[in-house]
Amino acid sequence: MPALQDSINAVRVAAEAADRIKATDIVAFDVADLLGITDIMMIAGASNERQVLAVAEEIEKDLYLKCDGRQPRSREGLTEGQWVLLDYGDFVVHVMHEESREFYGLERLWKDCASIDLQLAHPEERSLSDAVRSNEPMAAID
Repeated sequence: MPALQDSINAVRVAAEAADRIKATDIVAFDVADLLGITDIMMIAGASNERQVLAVAEEIEKDLYLKCDGRQPRSREGLTEGQWVLLDYGDFVVHVMHEESREFYGLERLWKDCASIDLQLAHPEERSLSDAVRSNEPMAAID
């Protein structure tokens, strides 16, 4: 069963918040048929620890203000600033330092899942996640 529209709408709010703080390579996958614990996984990249924390904070703020007081059930990684996980139950947001993101390659876990159109105003033409999902070296990206 695919992700619910309410979850998709909330993830779009999260993606807009991340984009506003200049997060990179923002993607989301419908994992409802693959996992029993959540419907959507969203990933956003950041170039340094301060940006990781700023993106996570902006996502939390926007979801609270624009989605009827929505708050994460749990937060992980706020101390280190390398990988912040915000668990909202029906979706999970991963804000990752670019080096951690490349190392862990979460996109590979969900490469067979449908991508969710985040409807961002200026999505990147070719992204890190495209290369990771296709196992191409980063140098091959134009």
